[in-house]
Amino acid sequence: MGTLSYEKEITGLLVIDPYNDFISEGGKVWDRLKHVAVANQCVLHMKQVLEIARKSGIRVFYAMHHRYRVGDYESWKYIAPIQKAAWSRRTLEYGTWGGDFRQEFAAQPGDIVAAEHWCSSGFANTDLDLQLKKHGIHKLIVVGLIAHTCVEATVRFAAELGYEVTMVKDATADYSDREMQAALEINIPNYASAVVTADEIVAAAAAHS
Repeated sequence: MGTLSYEKEITGLLVIDPYNDFISEGGKVWDRLKHVAVANQCVLHMKQVLEIARKSGIRVFYAMHHRYRVGDYESWKYIAPIQKAAWSRRTLEYGTWGGDFRQEFAAQPGDIVAAEHWCSSGFANTDLDLQLKKHGIHKLIVVGLIAHTCVEATVRFAAELGYEVTMVKDATADYSDREMQAALEINIPNYASAVVTADEIVAAAAAHS
């Protein structure tokens, strides 16, 4: 891996699914993620990267999962297992606390919130690629949830579309160490040009500015 370089004109921070249901105590999925998220200080590192991006003038983009609404999926012919699980649990339900951004990650003026994705990739059936291109973004720094589903799928799709991707490995979490390892050590390194820590992102951004 060469020297990390993040020019603000062409770099975007992509924050994936910072919902209360995922990363707040009392969230519907928090108990499943808590072991890994607490161990690697996922939320702290997500905040750390978000703060340095804002300070450095790197534009922030959000790739948010579709929030459950009554009637979703009922007329669909085919439903992926991950969608069935969200349906049965009403995960990320629209209009509820769990379906809101965790407060520290709320979008600010100038941030771009892409259309919600229905399955895992932040790019599939959304305007994320369009929004990135319209803002001249070629490089992505990725943080968020969940490592082996939405994060991995989004990183893969980004690489397919030609973006240079940096994955922040301690700014994500998963249901178990096994799934975390599969995502960060086996799968994502095939698509991300760099897999680094939040501290390395902060140092690189500070050096560039």
